[in-house]
Amino acid sequence: MTYEEYLKGVADANRYAIAYYVHDELLVPDAEYDRLYHSLEAFETEHPDKKAADSPTLKVGGTALTAFQEVTHRVPLLSLGDIFNEEELDAFTARIVESTGQSALEFCAEVKLDGLAVSIIYEKGFLTRAATRGDSRVGEDITENVKTIRAVPLRLMGENIPDYLDVRGEVFMPRDGFEAWNARARLTGGKVFANPRNAAAGSLRQLDPRVTASRPLTFNAYYIGECSSPLPDTQYARLQYVKGLGIPVNPEARVVHGFEGLKDFYAEIGRKRASLNYDIDGVVLKVNSIPLQESLGFTSRVPRWAIAYKFPPEEEITELLGVDFQVGRTGAITPVARLKSVYVGGATVSNATLHNADEIERLDIHIGDFVIVRRAGDVIPQIAGVVRERRPATAVKVTFPTHCPVCGSEVERLEGEAVTRCTGGLVCPAQLKRSLSHFVSRDAMDIENLGDAIVEALVDNKKVSSVADLYTLSVDDFAYLPLDSLTATGKQRVVGTAVARKIVANIDASRTIPLNRFIYALGIPMVGQATALTLAKHFASLDEVRRASRQELQRLPDVGAVVAEAIAGFFEERHNLDVIERLTLKPEDFILGQGLTLVPLSQTQAATLNAEALAGRTYVLTGTLPHFERSQVKEWLQSLGAKVAGSVSKKTYAVVAGDAAGSKLTKAEELGVPVMDEEELIALLKDNGLDPFADA
Repeated sequence: MTYEEYLKGVADANRYAIAYYVHDELLVPDAEYDRLYHSLEAFETEHPDKKAADSPTLKVGGTALTAFQEVTHRVPLLSLGDIFNEEELDAFTARIVESTGQSALEFCAEVKLDGLAVSIIYEKGFLTRAATRGDSRVGEDITENVKTIRAVPLRLMGENIPDYLDVRGEVFMPRDGFEAWNARARLTGGKVFANPRNAAAGSLRQLDPRVTASRPLTFNAYYIGECSSPLPDTQYARLQYVKGLGIPVNPEARVVHGFEGLKDFYAEIGRKRASLNYDIDGVVLKVNSIPLQESLGFTSRVPRWAIAYKFPPEEEITELLGVDFQVGRTGAITPVARLKSVYVGGATVSNATLHNADEIERLDIHIGDFVIVRRAGDVIPQIAGVVRERRPATAVKVTFPTHCPVCGSEVERLEGEAVTRCTGGLVCPAQLKRSLSHFVSRDAMDIENLGDAIVEALVDNKKVSSVADLYTLSVDDFAYLPLDSLTATGKQRVVGTAVARKIVANIDASRTIPLNRFIYALGIPMVGQATALTLAKHFASLDEVRRASRQELQRLPDVGAVVAEAIAGFFEERHNLDVIERLTLKPEDFILGQGLTLVPLSQTQAATLNAEALAGRTYVLTGTLPHFERSQVKEWLQSLGAKVAGSVSKKTYAVVAGDAAGSKLTKAEELGVPVMDEEELIALLKDNGLDPFADA
């Protein structure tokens, strides 16, 4: 690095820090800033006489906002040095052994929370002041904002409360709260945060404490800066002392021994990282003995008795090469960013989700942009932001398609939904397998022996192009249908004549079907069993349903404007009507015999269907859902008659898995238990007359 490059690096680092710490703007990911910071450190080590007076290495954080009153810390709020591999960890422990003369050292090992460091002062047991780190000596007074955080006690509890206590810790936003906040913000046009750390920093720097109070923040203490009462002589015991006063401490903290203990702790937390409900970017390792801490002392910037052992970065910068629009099983169109491959979060990433049309508009994303990619554990990579200052002149704005990229049908976005869907419905190839599986399911046409493997084979071998084609297939069409797996002798497996005959017999048996089940089988967006039942009760025939106006539909119980629009829109699509007409042809016109006979619903059948709901089914919830708390989902499922268990077994009907799902998902996959994502959960709830967004 030349001197000119060094000066530019100092200017860039200060600009990034001001944007992030002062204006809550994320210009580059942490990993990019860390690399720049360490390159500046390396230059200054070689050329100490050329160290710039405004170098970020002289500071620990950003400058306090002028909108807040300045606070001078009686004890500086210092940061930690970083290490990134076992060799550096070994060097850290070796230095401490050499300095103390002790080989059997105890360490207090903690997670490195990714939030905002604060100092909280208690006097006579009452919270009197809270401040940010600032430049380690002067921070910002955020007392009224910190008071709104529920995890922070306004008054200490327990015995032997000190007259004065300065406790240091991290304010952060849990993942479930962060995802729920962003999901609502995308729906309402509110502020969408790039990551939980940015969310916590922005929330604490609100001039109106009521805004802070609305954000899902929490706090964990990790150090005592000053205390008027005698304290225990180990770091771990001091954490327990703070906990005893009613201040939360992270439960992962523990005492470990020597280099091997530190290494094992790092590996263990690394394995658990994805399943934690908060972001961490490493572990913090501290000499446990306070007398040894005092003897080791500090450099001008960091303590010698502690280190931050960082994980691989969860954010990186890379180039956006293109955007593909994928059509899901329910017609949902999802934009997927194609990226120049980049190593982030412990894996090589070349694709990332862009969520929906609103996200594309919010990001103002262009092909050719340099983007910030975020990947936390096993979570699907996301585009967290755009580095606009790097946008090339040739960049092309990304626009959301007006027609399905697979079948060419128009796309629609119903009021109150964030998702844009293909209206192709029954004929869109991207939706065909899902449409077939739904059509033959037990609660729809109830065609037994026609499982997912055979449905996939029918589509892959071009035996069907819509659900109507099922009624044109012969025993031979099924009997010689190849399946994916091979026999023990290496021959291609086929369905076989015996199973084929059962399937054709079951297809024939489904030709007479109650009207409500046929409506449900069509897979009309937002029309589940409960809504199909309502339609069948009110209208005498499918033709009456098809001809009903939006206003007439809205007058029905539990059918609002959004559902009415979905129903009417479905029947306005010519290709959907073509499939329905083929299904309901007169007997002499059908290739193999009769068409379907739709039977009006009797009062007895209606009462029975209303009572069934999800009775007898057991669900298990795991991971973090983008839109809902797990407690909410549990309550909804139970209200529909289902059981919600805490562990997976062969009796489990399905597992609802969100982001960072752990061992329960693994167990479900081992046992072959069906796994649902949030989109499928929403469809299930709506199918049974429960709109989860009504209370979201």
